[in-house]
Amino acid sequence: MKFIPLIAMTVAISACAAQPPAGVQQVGTSQQAPKAVAQCVAKKWADASQQQVVSQDTLANDQAVDVYVPGQQPPTGAAAIVRPALTGSGTWVGFRASGGAGSQATGDIQACL
Repeated sequence: MKFIPLIAMTVAISACAAQPPAGVQQVGTSQQAPKAVAQCVAKKWADASQQQVVSQDTLANDQAVDVYVPGQQPPTGAAAIVRPALTGSGTWVGFRASGGAGSQATGDIQACL
């Protein structure tokens, strides 16, 4: 009985972490795992720009990842927001714009879905 509150709190925290943040535009969904989608986006952006791409895990085991557009930095830079699907399996992907990043970045994300 002592573990029930701990389990409930863990589930609640995980559910909150899986929710897309405010100010994020939905790009699409994928049946691939979040890690695979995040790696694809990071590779596309790194190859196209020849710059380092910063990825930040927001949920353990690469289940939720923010992939920052080259030249952008955490925590508020333009980024692909990769999360587990809110219902069922798969992945939800959004984009948080900042500065001039936008249409090309979302096209690259869609190519990874």
